[in-house]
Amino acid sequence: MEKEDVDFQFACVNQIDFWGEYTHPPYEQIPKWYLMRLADNPTDFQKVISWTLFVILKKDGTRIGLMWHFTNQPYGTMELGCFLVPSERGKEYGAEATRLLVDYLFLHRDIVRIETLTNVRNKPAQRALDKAGFRVEGTIRKRHLVRGVWNDFYLLSILREEWKEPKILAKTA
Repeated sequence: MEKEDVDFQFACVNQIDFWGEYTHPPYEQIPKWYLMRLADNPTDFQKVISWTLFVILKKDGTRIGLMWHFTNQPYGTMELGCFLVPSERGKEYGAEATRLLVDYLFLHRDIVRIETLTNVRNKPAQRALDKAGFRVEGTIRKRHLVRGVWNDFYLLSILREEWKEPKILAKTA
């Protein structure tokens, strides 16, 4: 995320439609000054919580979503997440962004696994993760409160030995 992405991020994370029906939106609006601080000092922020935020762009430069990963140390694993603006869902962008981030992480980090969570009802996210090689490991019961109802979530992962080779980066290099 760059400083010029703050307005996009602010607009996304503070709209309930961005979060969709499968996850919980923030309970209060995320202040713009906080996002500006992250953009001004991303490395300082990353040192504290070990995460990196990305803006997903279409080829024409249109911002269509947010993606992130963070380190789950000392276990040598990464966790990732992704949200797309509602008008761009169902067009394979989430699957492509996930495959790209998986390739990048396994090529550039000494990690053994990448994991993520998704609501058990979120079939589109599950299809995107399946295309990136993720497998469901189990169900975490009543993991998140989503619009007043406790929801179960799947824990999914991909291991380095299951990944084997880049899915996207090799094609564009």
